[in-house]
Amino acid sequence: MYIIFLGAPGAGKGTQAANAARQLNLVHLATGDLFRQALEQGTALGLQAKSYMEKGTLVPDEITIRMVLERISAPDLKSRVVFDGFPRNRKQAEALDKALAGQGKAIDKVMYINVSEKELVRRLSGRWSCHKCQTPYHITDAPPKIQGRCDRCGGELYQRSDDTAEAVKRRLQVYFAETTPLIDYYSRSNKLVEIDGEGEVAEVTERLIAAIAGEKSVPVRQKWA
Repeated sequence: MYIIFLGAPGAGKGTQAANAARQLNLVHLATGDLFRQALEQGTALGLQAKSYMEKGTLVPDEITIRMVLERISAPDLKSRVVFDGFPRNRKQAEALDKALAGQGKAIDKVMYINVSEKELVRRLSGRWSCHKCQTPYHITDAPPKIQGRCDRCGGELYQRSDDTAEAVKRRLQVYFAETTPLIDYYSRSNKLVEIDGEGEVAEVTERLIAAIAGEKSVPVRQKWA
């Protein structure tokens, strides 16, 4: 079983991919983790990715694709994978399909966690962190007991420059410009399953597990219509 999880920043894709992997006994393959592991191990691909990660820019497709394909060829995966953070665009999707086809395999489903722009901006722009211990907070979902102060160490809370409302909107525009062709690509192959990503985490997980099992799901593309 090969399943891809897609979702905008703030959609909860990483959390839901981990939940699904745990409940369905799948391997959670997150590209962010692959990059960190490659850096720690000092692999050739890890060193190539390092300069891009240090600058905060996206690692080029060629490096990302090679790293993912190398990992899925490992015997411990046993054809039971949840892809989180890959593919990011159509070029990566085509490379993944080609590699799997060469092994007589294919992507089974692509779970698209759909969340409205308003909710994504609310989630992302409400994030704050402690200067001292980096404990995360959310202005509405997980606020500190004392405004502007960390519950754990008393440190001052701050907001990252890319988490302001305007910065978040720009990030989302870039994401959807790149991802819309990918969503269309999987729609044409009848592998895309859209899931309403709003509500409690457990509720969204339940919808995802039901959809993966083949139960009927309701399209929610109108969130971004």
